[in-house]
Amino acid sequence: MQAPTGKPNALAKPTLDTPFHIDYGWFERTNTDLRLEILSQLSPEQRDRLSQGNEETELLDFVDPASGEVTQVDALGLEIQVAASDPNFINPQTSVIDSVFRVFLANSNQPLTPAELAERLSRPPKTILGAISGRQVYKGIRPVSGV
Repeated sequence: MQAPTGKPNALAKPTLDTPFHIDYGWFERTNTDLRLEILSQLSPEQRDRLSQGNEETELLDFVDPASGEVTQVDALGLEIQVAASDPNFINPQTSVIDSVFRVFLANSNQPLTPAELAERLSRPPKTILGAISGRQVYKGIRPVSGV
């Protein structure tokens, strides 16, 4: 019998306690446009504002309303934070995958387990796990490697 090495088995099935995040490298590997995916999560008004100029290269100060922490974000990052402050950004009509993706966008992609996501989304943890742990990867949502 071998002692555990602390590294996850690549074939291990994720559980309710497996942390997930958006794997930004997945977008590059699959030639999927991350910016378009993020834009699709915003309101039409926000998309219009972003299309009216080339502000995405300009960095803006964003003050986290909960912590008071100031971070610099581009225009798209700022619009994500504005959208996330809207109580309807994630609602019961939002698909499970879009809801999870939006949580990660709103929380700066800090890893969360399906159990933690369930608390934020008011959805069953097993439903969330089933949606994000299959063979098909949606929106780059994958288990965190190296945990």
